[in-house]
Amino acid sequence: MAKDVERSTHRTSSLTLEESRHSLTGSPSERPRVAVSSSPVPDPNDVSKIPMPDDGDARQGDALTSAGDDNPKIPMPADTLEILTGRSGSKSGSTAGASGTGSSSGTQTGGTNANEASGSGTSLDTMVGRLVVEQGLATNDDVEKARAHQVAHDDPSQKSLAEVLVGHGAITHGQMSRLRRQVEAERSGQQIPGFRVLGKLGAGAMAAVFKARQISLDRDVAIKVLPRKFNQNKEFIERFYAEGRAAAQMNHPNIVQAYDVGRAGEFHYFVMEYVEGGTVHDVIAHDKRFEERDALDIIINIADALEHAHDKGLIHRDVKPKNIMRTPSGIAKLADLGLARAIDDKEAALAEKGKAYGTPYYISPEQIRGEVNVGPQADIYSLGATLYHMVTGSVPYNGKSPKEVMEKHLSEELIAPDHVNPKLSAGISEVIEMMMAKSRKKRYRTAKDVLVDLRAVRKGDEPPNAHKDTLMDAVVQVAELHSGSATDVSNLPQDLFTKQSVWSEPVVRFLVSALVVLVIVTVVLFVVIIMQM
Repeated sequence: MAKDVERSTHRTSSLTLEESRHSLTGSPSERPRVAVSSSPVPDPNDVSKIPMPDDGDARQGDALTSAGDDNPKIPMPADTLEILTGRSGSKSGSTAGASGTGSSSGTQTGGTNANEASGSGTSLDTMVGRLVVEQGLATNDDVEKARAHQVAHDDPSQKSLAEVLVGHGAITHGQMSRLRRQVEAERSGQQIPGFRVLGKLGAGAMAAVFKARQISLDRDVAIKVLPRKFNQNKEFIERFYAEGRAAAQMNHPNIVQAYDVGRAGEFHYFVMEYVEGGTVHDVIAHDKRFEERDALDIIINIADALEHAHDKGLIHRDVKPKNIMRTPSGIAKLADLGLARAIDDKEAALAEKGKAYGTPYYISPEQIRGEVNVGPQADIYSLGATLYHMVTGSVPYNGKSPKEVMEKHLSEELIAPDHVNPKLSAGISEVIEMMMAKSRKKRYRTAKDVLVDLRAVRKGDEPPNAHKDTLMDAVVQVAELHSGSATDVSNLPQDLFTKQSVWSEPVVRFLVSALVVLVIVTVVLFVVIIMQM
């Protein structure tokens, strides 16, 4: 995004340490606030300030990043767009595609009639005949009959093969129009069959994304292309196709849909739904933070998407603002399944044991440790970190290096979001803290549980799961205090000026308790005797 924005630090001098909390179950705004250093810290939105890759070295990069967010460290080859759009040979006047599928004629575009050179017309008819059969629009017999008709009717205004097929009722006029566009794309040297590449949308560390037009269905799509420099890297290629297979299993309105994955010439490509609009990261970079209601609407969409993915047996493992698209109508969509993995894929889990896959700002503790049994709760943690960033304008943990940030995820206490942004409700703060609990035992178990609380907070109610957890923590703390396990009361200073109540004496409390028990037993015995009379 070209527009410069004013960046701020992590709520510096306005936060102070309060002496005590008013109640164990009160509003998070009443809790002790942690003092934050007044010195500025690196802003994660400014990659020049912190040597941390936006996407991690072990992943494939962002899908559908907006124009202007290209990664200057790993640029795409300068000729990639020219090759994909068939413009690389324009200087020499040749329009034949590098893949060998274009026409040998010097004419770049044209219709399918006899006004073209005879060689070009023959080439066009050959391409049309191939395409109608490949797409199941007509049979080989239909094509042969149409060609025989062309030969039999020798006249100056000889119709093209497409026109004859229309006349015979084999294809419609609309299908003929789409075939013409496909032929034009192939003859102009377009490298991905059936698609006309329009321009570059953006690039991540390991791939670039282009906007294209799918000719057969007349719709815009996004095409993710693996750089040619990775063509010999089997691991990258396998991950690329694994992303396509994972996305193909999804069918949800809040997940970017997959259409196709394959190879065209020297390019591996992945065709997906084109989402008009920017990413959540773009909004944070421009406006710094979201309003609570807007953030909840987006996160509810993504939690719904994650529930669908988890039900399909997949974990995303890289939920973050850059992987959440937002349409002009406000619908959020989860993108980039480059790190997605089957939950029960033990072989892949063992192969990745001890390795941290994810983005440092949003990665879960179990991913950092490279645990084998990483599951849906890892996505819940990352979604919580994303929500934290959205409503506070700051990442949960920051640092000068990926290692420092990840160490904080493991050991440093989270600053409550409503202490960073006092305008937040108590409910959303409770939800975020439960989503980001370091221990999975204290974290939400499923995306469905998260949705229950998110929707409750969105309606202005208390989150039943997170609030119950808060109350349970309070009960445990009170129990520990009474059992003496939390604090050694013998070492506490005694108040010598206040007269102690007689009820504080253990002997008195014992005698009173014994007396109450005796009265109860006497009453019960009396009732029994009366009933037997």
